[in-house]
Amino acid sequence: EALEAENDALKQRILDMQEDVRTDQELQRENKRYEQLLGFADQHEDFVFEPAYIISWDASSYRSSFTIGKGTNHGLEIGMCAITENGQVVGLITDAGVNWATVTTILDNGLEISASIASSGYSGMVTGGYSTGQEGYLRLNYLPSSAVIRNRDQVVTAGSTVYPRNLILGYVVDAGIGDTGVAKYAVLEPAADIHNLEQVFILTNYAQE
Repeated sequence: EALEAENDALKQRILDMQEDVRTDQELQRENKRYEQLLGFADQHEDFVFEPAYIISWDASSYRSSFTIGKGTNHGLEIGMCAITENGQVVGLITDAGVNWATVTTILDNGLEISASIASSGYSGMVTGGYSTGQEGYLRLNYLPSSAVIRNRDQVVTAGSTVYPRNLILGYVVDAGIGDTGVAKYAVLEPAADIHNLEQVFILTNYAQE
């Protein structure tokens, strides 16, 4: 019995150590994120952020969303944009309670975002690629048929009441002609590694142009 108790105590110590290590690693990752956020914020002095951790995921075959552990008690509202520490667009708050909020990601077919190709200025609308068989990717629709689209072109937000200008959405990996035969589209790899996120930054205020 004494040996068993000793083994139990040892197991508990190991578990406690693992917890300490995990917490330390999480803190290191968090510190790194805040360092990068500071660099990004220096370029956007009008941006006001509220950091929030992801507490659960709800991902089905056609939509992608998650819940964060902050809500209206931290000034969060439906329609606020979620980004990474590097200014990559993650999604939009679509529901909120006192201490939680749902973020629908840009992979969801339901979001449409005005966007442009940074190098050329060609503009269109970005949405999730699931409905066109490109799950995990984005699709930039309604590009002019004359548009010259290059691989790895960066696509950014065009600016709206919800998304500031020049936040990064993704990078071109493919292109084609739409069903109408008139407009082109581009397939984008999202800039944010959405399914490996731990924390996001909600943009609670910014100077609208």
